This record gives sequence, C-alpha cells and structure tokens, in this order.
Amino acid sequence: MSPNISPDYSRSRGPGSKSVAMIAVVFTAVGILIAANLDLSPRLKAQGSANVLQTGPYPVVERDGNLESPFVGTVERVKNAVVNISAQSHETNQPWWLRGSSQSTSSGSGFFFRDDGYILTNAHVIRGADKLSVWTSSGYRYDAQLVGADPMTDLAVIKVDPEEKITTISFGDSDKLKVGDWAIAIGNPFPQVGLDRTVTVGVISAKGRSNLQFGSETPMYQSYIQTDASINPGNSGGPLLNLRGDCIGVNAAISSPTGTSVGIGFAIPINLAKAIVPDLISDGHPNRGWLGIWLSDVTERQAKRQGLEAVRGVLIDSVFTNSPAHEAGLKRGDIIIGLDGKEVGNASQLSVVVSTARNNTPIDVEYVRDGSHYFTEAVIADRETALATANRRTREDDFEVSRWLGMELMDFTPEISRALGVEQADGIYVRRVYPGTPAANASITRGTVILQVNNTPVKFLDEVEQIARGLEGRRERIPLIVQEPDGTIARKVVRP
Repeated sequence: MSPNISPDYSRSRGPGSKSVAMIAVVFTAVGILIAANLDLSPRLKAQGSANVLQTGPYPVVERDGNLESPFVGTVERVKNAVVNISAQSHETNQPWWLRGSSQSTSSGSGFFFRDDGYILTNAHVIRGADKLSVWTSSGYRYDAQLVGADPMTDLAVIKVDPEEKITTISFGDSDKLKVGDWAIAIGNPFPQVGLDRTVTVGVISAKGRSNLQFGSETPMYQSYIQTDASINPGNSGGPLLNLRGDCIGVNAAISSPTGTSVGIGFAIPINLAKAIVPDLISDGHPNRGWLGIWLSDVTERQAKRQGLEAVRGVLIDSVFTNSPAHEAGLKRGDIIIGLDGKEVGNASQLSVVVSTARNNTPIDVEYVRDGSHYFTEAVIADRETALATANRRTREDDFEVSRWLGMELMDFTPEISRALGVEQADGIYVRRVYPGTPAANASITRGTVILQVNNTPVKFLDEVEQIARGLEGRRERIPLIVQEPDGTIARKVVRP
C-alpha cells in the first residue's frame, strides 16, 4: 500500500499567510480533479428497489435506508431451493453373520431446478442408497426417487412430489465465468449439527481443473471449477451461484489435509450438467459422444518437436478403425489443439467436450502433424453403440493387442516374455494403461499380469474378450487378481 503523504506546512518557507492560502487553494483544486478522475466519491446506482452504493472496490446495497452486502438479495431469492438429502443403504462389507442387520446413512445437499420436484445433486451422495429422503427449508420431509445417476461425472437427479410451493434455481452459463468472479455456495455442512442452508462466499479461483483423485469415487470426466468459498462435508450436491443467483456449478469435493475446508473446493460446471441432465431424466443414464481415439497429454519434448508455443494439446496414441477420428483422417501421433472452436489444453478437457457432444453432430478439429496445422471435421458417434461394435483386437508390432477398460492387453507368450525380458506367468500382459481410464483409476500399471477377471482365471485374449462381452453394460465394479510388476499378487477392483 502506498504511504499516505500530506503537506508538512511547518517546513514551508513561503512569505507568510498569503502563500499558505494559495497553496491550500491549489491542493483543494488538485483534490477535486483527482476525485473526479478516479471516481472516489460515493455513487448510487438504481438496482430494482435498492441502490448500489459504490464506495470502493466492494459495492454495498442500500435498501429501505439500510446498508447490506450485495449477496443478501441473491441468497434471499434462492436459498429455499436448497434441500437436505439423506441416503440410507444396507452395509455390504459386513461379515456374513451381521449382513442384513446393519445400515449406513449419508447426507448431502441438492437443489430444486424444476418446480415439479426435480432435484440436482452428486452421484456420490445417493450412491448405493436403498432409501432417499429429502428435507426442504420449510421442514417438510419427502421420500425421493432416483431418476438417473452418472458416476463418470458425479451427477444425479432425484425427484419428489412436493405438497408445497417450491423455489427453484436457474442454470447459468459456466463458460462465461472468469477467474476472480464472485461465487456463493449454499449447502448443509456437517449435517449432524443441523447447519442447513449455510451460505459461504468466495471467488472463482480457477477453471478446468482435472486429473484430481478422490479415491474410489473419482469421476472419469473432470473439468472442475475451483473456488475458495468454504465447502465442507455435507455441502456435496449444493449449488455454486453467481451474483444473479444462477447456478454455475454443483459443489462436489474439497482438497484438504484435514477433511474440512482450507479454501480449495471444487464444483462441477453447470454446462456439463446441462448436457447430462436431460438424458438422466429421459433415459436414466447419459448418452455420450465418441471420437474413437486413445489419448495422452502432450509432453514438453513433444511440444517443442511439433513447434507448439506452449505445452498443450492432446496426443493421439491410436485410432479405432472406421471410427469418427479415422474417417476424419486423424492418425496416431497427431496433436489435437482445438475442438469445436475451443482451445484444447489436455486429454481430460477433450474427453469432456467429446462425451457431451450428440450423436451425428459434426465437430471441427484443429490438429498439428509434423509441425504443420490442419483442420478437419469429425462426425461424433454414440459411444455405447460404437464400443459394442468396435473391433477390440488389432495387430501392432507383430503382436495381437486387445483394448479393454483403458488397457492394452497381450497374450503373455514365451516369445513376448523373452522380448520384454520378464519372467513369464500364466495370464494376460498389460502393455499400456491410458491416463484417466478405469484401469488407471484402479492403479493398474504397465507390466502388470492379469491372472483372473471377475473370479475367472484367464490365459488368453479370447478368454478376456469373452468375459468382457458378458460384462457389457455392467455398472458394478469388476474384481481382478493380478501379478504386480514387482512380482507380488494383488486384488484390483475396476469400475467400468
């Protein structure tokens, strides 16, 4: 801060009071000019029935003769849309003699976004629930039904049949957010204490956060809004608002060594929810787009080799035959730097854009090949249909390679064992694991040997592919018994 400097008249050497008077006039005039140019004087702006008093960088609202923060009116309009959600489920990890006798209850937040009782929340809030209950701001309790859930984005929609007039929150536009914008979080932290509809305020700290790990509940598609508005356990599923009261994100997680807020919270962008929610309501699950490529982030060395100005973009590791990417002329080694007119920074960002694109939608792709920039158009396909019909098996480097759950798998033959210089085992060799995939999230690495899939021993790719076909559409976790690269035997659980 600059020091506050004022004239020291005691050291003036002017010819008397006349000079002092002239100096005073000059300083007064300068002060008026500065105040006019910098607009330091208080201003009143009409805002509905209230006025905004601008006294500095922080506006204050004058309403009915009282001064209040600009957040008060916003919170008053929308806070009653926030609900408390209780999810009851039977414990499944208890010993056999206790099963059926134990229940667990988790609590979280949500908010009405339609006046016919639809509520948006996180998938992890209602995960595995046998019974869902909702409490509104008026104290009414309702039984809720699960409409649809998507663990890959951590979003879910539930519904109640309200007997009261409810308040709703409109969806905003998270693409228009700027770092430094105000952010208001409303939720139910520490539900056992009864701190319902707690309001916290902060700013948008960052956008597009990805590659975050939240244990077994880590979503595959990530483009989080980061905020320092306080978010604590129980806030999950509550809205993150702008000053208009529009929802710009769904509060989902925190990064903290203590388990409570340290000013690093994450919310799912509402534009991602806007792409998912209609499918959850109509089909109970999302319909995702598919480009047909395996991805990895660009390294500094690759960026320099291709003449990129920054380390950004997505490297294509491989392309599915007859996929949208293949038909568009994309090849292994290309670096995608733009998609649908937007800059692509990393693989997670590209995955989000593609997954929310509709089937048969043309999408512009900007890419770099051998240091030159090119443009092409790819027509997005339906992911579920494409993966069900895609040929998993390819031949690369004279070896048969099968892809499943983000792994490249090979028969672990004596020839491969000798070529790799590792001891052979009766199983399937993992040649590569792609980042951000179910296999990567399960901590499976290159060099792992898969011994069992879903409690069935496997020795050949044909056996894995047969099991994989039988598991298509499965949402429960798939158990694997593996031999780690260091030779130890471990159990891994992969969520499809």
